[in-house]
Amino acid sequence: MQGSRPARVGDQIREELSELLAREVKDPGIGLITVTHVKVSADLQVARAYWTVMGDEKSRKETSKALERATPFLRRQIAGRLRLKRVPELAFQYDESIERQERIEALLQQIHAEEKPAESTDRPSKEDDPA
Repeated sequence: MQGSRPARVGDQIREELSELLAREVKDPGIGLITVTHVKVSADLQVARAYWTVMGDEKSRKETSKALERATPFLRRQIAGRLRLKRVPELAFQYDESIERQERIEALLQQIHAEEKPAESTDRPSKEDDPA
């Protein structure tokens, strides 16, 4: 069962961060942000929050800067909401897994689109049927 406490703490921090970013943080640089998951170190000293945002590269950079500005506020708010002896240091990292997933999905759709014309040319037509 080793490692279950950091996972539980990470889930609590993710929920609190999501709520804080949606309702409490008034920074205009933070757009439509989603905290995808939070990994907490085994000693509960560091919490790495992975996030994604709707928009292009520019909005991603603006959100990253806004998160850096909001980190002390977020950490103080989490300290008041969670019952921990020591609140972990917050580190924000952009989650690239969603972009990779979209890229894989696009490649799979491209492969399926290329297979369909090949399937239709491989089948004999009704005109070729001797019956």
